[in-house]
Amino acid sequence: MVQFLGTLRPSPSLSSFATYKRQVYSPITAPRNGFLSFRRMFKAYIQSSSAATDAGLGLPSEQSEVIFIGTGTSEGIPRVSCLTNPLKTCEVCLKAVEPGNKNRRLNTSIVVRHPTSSGSSNILIDAGKFFYHSALRWFPAYGIRTLDAVIITHSHADAIGGLDDLRDWTNNVQSSIPIYVPERDFEVMKKTHYYLVDTSVVQPGAAVSELQFNIIHEDPFSVSDLKFTPLPVWHGHGYRSFGYRFGNVCYISDVSEIPEETYPLLRDCELLIMDALRPDRSSATHFALPRALEEVRKIRPKRTLFTGMMHLMDHEKVNDYLMKLKETEGLDAQLSYDGLRVPTAL
Repeated sequence: MVQFLGTLRPSPSLSSFATYKRQVYSPITAPRNGFLSFRRMFKAYIQSSSAATDAGLGLPSEQSEVIFIGTGTSEGIPRVSCLTNPLKTCEVCLKAVEPGNKNRRLNTSIVVRHPTSSGSSNILIDAGKFFYHSALRWFPAYGIRTLDAVIITHSHADAIGGLDDLRDWTNNVQSSIPIYVPERDFEVMKKTHYYLVDTSVVQPGAAVSELQFNIIHEDPFSVSDLKFTPLPVWHGHGYRSFGYRFGNVCYISDVSEIPEETYPLLRDCELLIMDALRPDRSSATHFALPRALEEVRKIRPKRTLFTGMMHLMDHEKVNDYLMKLKETEGLDAQLSYDGLRVPTAL
């Protein structure tokens, strides 16, 4: 059941990747003939073109799809500290600065695009600290203009830090945006985003985001005629986060433990999108790749895409490893990447 609150406003108005080989990079100086610069520019062009092709730019408008607008940790990839390290020891972050490189990752978030009788519905799951940058990169590229709703998984900054940026939509595109949020996380928003919850405190003339808050519990709810079923998981000791099932897609972005009562909700999952922070050991709040793979073997989806990766997860190296698992175990699992589009039947 969804409890509609509206806005409080005056009327109107693995372990094989645990230790990557450290490489010391010295500054690159292009030779006088400029050939190296040309080669690097050409390589970047090929990477960008390949990424656009892989992303499925030609999907028909009537096709449901999941668009990954962010697949990284709270701090994002590359890390500034890695780029400013004079020893240049972080291979993944150095790769991530290259145009089109799939190691470049912003806060974990997806858009669920779902055809309706009146057109196409765009449902955003989480709007974190880097939401503006993700939207700037992918919304124009994929023709996403309106937002029919934002669904929140939890109230950490990488999931709600971009709510203020929704003002661009409610000031210039649409009158308001519905927000679907668990009750405990709404209580957090009353403190972190008090001026969005109670707009009576806003100075006259200031144009903040116009948001309609809807409290959700563990019961299924519908957005734009699409059913969402909350998937309660633990995101650290005593901290509850929600994943969501829509159609046969199961999305669990932040998880350290899956309660037994949640597994029945994952039956017959065709596409599992699962948290996998690092290649070796799980943290107190996130699965690492080995634990995530254990869950994949237990849940048995048709296909798995991992998300929420930190800078120890090299896209190409980890995917090469996962391809070997497909050959030996039949597991269809890969890392996702920012900008990936996946057609779905919803």
